[in-house]
Amino acid sequence: MNQIALAGNPNVGKSTLFNALTGLRQHTGNWAGKTVATARGEYTFEGKRYQLVDLPGTYSLAAHSQEEAVARDYIQSGQADAVVVVCDATCLERNLILVLQVLELTGKVLVCVNLLDEAERLGIQVDLSGLSQRLGVPVVGTAAGRQEGLDDLRAAIAELVGTDAPAAPSRAPGERVTLAERYAAQVVRSEDVGRRRRQQRLDRLLTSKSTGIPIMLLLLGMVVWLTVAGANIPSSVLTASFARLGEVLEDLLAAAPEWVSGLLLDGVYRVTAWVVAVMLPPMAIFFPLFTLLEDLGYLPRVAFVMDHAFQKCRACGKQCLTMCMSIGCNACGVTGCRIIDSPRERLIAILTASLVPCNGKFPTLIALITLFFVGGQGGLLASVEGAALLLGTLVLGVAGTLTCSRLLSATVLRGMPSSFALELPPFRKPRVGEIVVRSVLDRTLFVLGRAVAVAAPAGAAIWLMANVTVGGATLLAHCTGFFDPFARLFGLDGVILMAFLLGWPANEIVLPVMLMAYLSTGSLVEFDDLTALGQLLGQQGWTWLTAVCTMLFSLFHWPCSTTCLTIYKETGSVKWTALAIAMPTALGLGLCLCAATAARLLGLA
Repeated sequence: MNQIALAGNPNVGKSTLFNALTGLRQHTGNWAGKTVATARGEYTFEGKRYQLVDLPGTYSLAAHSQEEAVARDYIQSGQADAVVVVCDATCLERNLILVLQVLELTGKVLVCVNLLDEAERLGIQVDLSGLSQRLGVPVVGTAAGRQEGLDDLRAAIAELVGTDAPAAPSRAPGERVTLAERYAAQVVRSEDVGRRRRQQRLDRLLTSKSTGIPIMLLLLGMVVWLTVAGANIPSSVLTASFARLGEVLEDLLAAAPEWVSGLLLDGVYRVTAWVVAVMLPPMAIFFPLFTLLEDLGYLPRVAFVMDHAFQKCRACGKQCLTMCMSIGCNACGVTGCRIIDSPRERLIAILTASLVPCNGKFPTLIALITLFFVGGQGGLLASVEGAALLLGTLVLGVAGTLTCSRLLSATVLRGMPSSFALELPPFRKPRVGEIVVRSVLDRTLFVLGRAVAVAAPAGAAIWLMANVTVGGATLLAHCTGFFDPFARLFGLDGVILMAFLLGWPANEIVLPVMLMAYLSTGSLVEFDDLTALGQLLGQQGWTWLTAVCTMLFSLFHWPCSTTCLTIYKETGSVKWTALAIAMPTALGLGLCLCAATAARLLGLA
């Protein structure tokens, strides 16, 4: 089976082309640095099988970053029978520099000029045959998003692989940048059209200092509001459905010993059902909306706007992109830090990835905001107020990220910020069908499956703690009593702190564990509406200050178990993993102490 390497600059549609050829659903996006590891897939053409290796996107083979090293080493190894270098038709000159570098390593090269449909909309035409003559290698044009030109590409790959001539590398006559500029000037014709002018005006609006940040906050607020307002009904439906299924399971386990049915139903099943019911609806809304902004090409504009703030913190502007990924899942944000070239700056991004709220923290934050700050009432006004407050917690998370990044860069990770090329890709029409499928299958169900995997055993452990009695009290009661004096210094109580400790496997179970401990039922408790929940918390001595401190600690505390494991895998260090746990915890406790002390001194609590 022939191996074909797929190389190219970031954001040239390489992963889309890979998916179109192989049928795999590799995650693609309209921003630079999405592919941070190789992906492999197969396809068949005229009875022969080909293995396609999607190399990380790179601007150069000079090996200044992990991605460049992976791409260069694979091409140099000679494992590939041919290398397909994918270029963006809308900015061919820059892409040709990489083509010339690859040609210095191997002569078995095919150039694929992709995104011809976007080039056409921008009034750009590329002379493919003229480019082939100048480079001395075959050139094929495609529009992978539209499935155009793929048969020609497959045929050209087959012809190149079948060539018996040895792959003799060629060195460019002169400096690569000058040659790329000359070739592009000879084969590219550009007409000034209205679409390009509109895109330039839109770029100025979205990246301006005066308008970029307000627009960013407005769009993020809209995403949050749609998530908050849209998740309530499906969450209620899922809760009711799981309750009915629980009754069926209870009948099936009627003959089983009481401890068995309790462990399986009240422990494993109820915890898992709660996680799914409160986590699935907001994820199913948030991820498609977030992916929509990504597919439009807006997220690189966010990174451009935030770059100055991260540079001030002596961190990398790309950290803004990984921070956006962390809003969906902190573990995904940690993995995404691979797009940062500098090891020091990559480590800063990893250590601060959990300082923005992930999807698992939203249920607790939303419930407390609704109960204590918008009156627990429904309606448009309440949802707008709730979304505004939730957006405020997100902004606080960003502020915490910037502050801790600056602290790290001034202490254990000293150094100056590095420079990097941030590409602003053209705005693209969203592929709605692909967005929905990709968001549900690649993100929502992936994160949900991971949460369920840790929630089920956690449910069993929690049930045992709530039902095993020692000295006339349960283990859970002993633990909450032990932590209570310490927790009250920070505006919390022992039950709240213990709930966060037991919620380490999945943040989604913090609130139900809290309710179970308050009611001493031995199993997780569900409420038909938030009013009943508010009454219960009020009976336990909760005030607005308790809610504020709980929200602060929910926002800033140790990462979940999956994120901790991911941090360890990415850093290979127990020391850095411990710091990633200690830093947000210290920040959360410090803010809680400040809030509780100030309220007490002012007589507000």
